Amino acid sequence: MPRPLGELEDAVMTRVWKWNRPVTVREVLEDLQQERSIAYTTVMTVLDNLHQKGWVRREAEGRAYRYEAVSTRAAYAAALMNDAWSQSDNAAAALVAFFGMMSEEQRRALRDAVRMVEGTSGAGAAESAELTTRSPAEVTPEESAEDTGEDEGEVLREAPDEVGGEVPDTTAETGDENPGSVRGGRGR
Repeated sequence: MPRPLGELEDAVMTRVWKWNRPVTVREVLEDLQQERSIAYTTVMTVLDNLHQKGWVRREAEGRAYRYEAVSTRAAYAAALMNDAWSQSDNAAAALVAFFGMMSEEQRRALRDAVRMVEGTSGAGAAESAELTTRSPAEVTPEESAEDTGEDEGEVLREAPDEVGGEVPDTTAETGDENPGSVRGGRGR
């Protein structure tokens, strides 16, 4: 599992991911210098360290290298989330807390992602694929609720039971009588 990137490593990788092509130290340097004062050798060292750690691959071009990301930012974020979740002593409670922090848009995106992973069959497959290729902002709450059969504010209410964990008592935090539910509508 990858460890979280440091601040400068993240700033460098952000450019590599954003540009989605092989980049030179000079290109990254010039972009970073718009935000902060930084030396060429510092950027070169960071890219070399990222190469040593397996985050980027490099190819020689003349006397310099071009660096390219080995995986996507989404894959990196997913690996970090998976690692954090696997370190919890109560996976169900961690998920309930995480869902509680999500905005409605993030919960809709999560429902779409679950449908993609589980797959759909029959006539709804094309409709679901169309929903998941649109950005969460383009999918209306009605479409999302209609497609899943859920109410707009309902979010994976049964997830704790399905993963075999205990449902944490969150009534003190949320005021909700159903500790397995996550209150919708607001991100924190």
